[in-house]
Amino acid sequence: MMKKLLRMEAISKEFPGVKALNHVDFAAEAGEVHGIVGENGAGKSTLMKILSGAYSPDSGRIILKGKQVHFSSTKEAQKSGISIVHQEFNLISQLDIAENIFLGHEITKVRGLIDSKLMRKKARKILESLGVELDVRELVENLAVAQKQMVEIAKAISLNSEIIIMDEPSAPLSGKELDLLFNIIASLREKKRAIIYISHRIDEVFEITDRITVLKDGEKQGEHLTKQVDKDTVLNQMVGREFKEVFPNKDKGEKREVLKVSSLRQGSVLKNISFEAYSGEILGIAGLGGSGRTELVRAIFGVDSFEGGDIYVEGKQIIKHNPKESISRGIGFATEDRNKEGLVMNAPVRANLTYPILSRISKWGFVKSEEEKTLAKTCVEKFNIATPSIEQEVQYLSGGNQQKVIVARWINANPKIIILDEPTRGIDVAAKSEMYRLMRELAVQGASVIMISSELPEIIGMSDRIIVLREGEVQGELSGCEATEENVVRMATGQWKLQRESK
Repeated sequence: MMKKLLRMEAISKEFPGVKALNHVDFAAEAGEVHGIVGENGAGKSTLMKILSGAYSPDSGRIILKGKQVHFSSTKEAQKSGISIVHQEFNLISQLDIAENIFLGHEITKVRGLIDSKLMRKKARKILESLGVELDVRELVENLAVAQKQMVEIAKAISLNSEIIIMDEPSAPLSGKELDLLFNIIASLREKKRAIIYISHRIDEVFEITDRITVLKDGEKQGEHLTKQVDKDTVLNQMVGREFKEVFPNKDKGEKREVLKVSSLRQGSVLKNISFEAYSGEILGIAGLGGSGRTELVRAIFGVDSFEGGDIYVEGKQIIKHNPKESISRGIGFATEDRNKEGLVMNAPVRANLTYPILSRISKWGFVKSEEEKTLAKTCVEKFNIATPSIEQEVQYLSGGNQQKVIVARWINANPKIIILDEPTRGIDVAAKSEMYRLMRELAVQGASVIMISSELPEIIGMSDRIIVLREGEVQGELSGCEATEENVVRMATGQWKLQRESK
């Protein structure tokens, strides 16, 4: 029989213009994985920020191991055995992995000096127990997104917490990385830890959880034993209506080449990559973590440099390779790291939506404020961005709504080529369907849409063609009947050629 660790009773929280939580009850037990699902803005992250001490509830109470508690800081929650793996990384880029894992609870010597040698030894042991191969002396700024996620998980485990909150931990992961995460969760469950798991990926919620709590508009809609409920019931409670996830029909019209990448090279990361992208299509870029997907699109947009190769837009070579030049050529880029690179967090929604098109709505160097407001309001309505006002600072939006702002910004700019790196990361199932429709609409209107996604059903369902990368090289291209999950995985793991050679 499971031991009840936690009860949250009638928790309410209100922000200016938003009722984030309204009398929500929640419980967690030792040795279980309890999933929390809901649309963006449903209150999932707010509830967990209250539990982890980042927010104080307006009303309600928290009972931990039979005693009522109140946390005025995350430090207090950590001392009580509660840790959180944040949706947005809470890491210091200039510090190494070991320093980040023990950040805030550093190991010290007798005189109070930090014992770096012992910290690195213990950090190495934690990562090894997770099955993660990383040099603990590596600076976090040099890590890929998936690797940063593993450091976040190692941080939580280093606290030896009884309750571990994971907020969208699988969003940047795929393939073996995802399997590794699930193995870690299974190990923690065996050690009688309580795992609270927030995710928009409904399939994985059903795969790894014991119970599911559904939130909508700050209210609890239901709590179910996972093995006793079906996906349709959960989805219907999430969106308040019958819901089916359907990919838009693919267009088979005539295409025109708008982007050509020729022999792009960057050390061991990118190895002579060549491909073309056409107007009116969605081109998927697939591959496992570390395959070079993100590095490729960052190089194309001009965020990162490359050693050799050429990039052409509508037949004209890009000479001055930087983001400003790319934008002037009609290329938009929605990055996967919205917190660090995608948004100006302390700026309003209005400004974040209009940054790429300021020249279009300015005169003599001054922004036409009314025109900017009109464009921002139209964008908020079109993308169903949950915000009390276009003047709300974007940092106060939910993670999913922040993601919508990034993608909406570039779609609003009407680019010839739009690169979307994990465009549905952290977006709920209903919003995903809307995003799919808008992406297809862009393609139908003549844009070339280039999409990276770690979700195989998504990249297969949305792409007209798929280019698969492995270890910085193009392994091949899939289209039509060849574009199956099995074939993408075979190609991404180097088994495709072996399969064909054996025939």
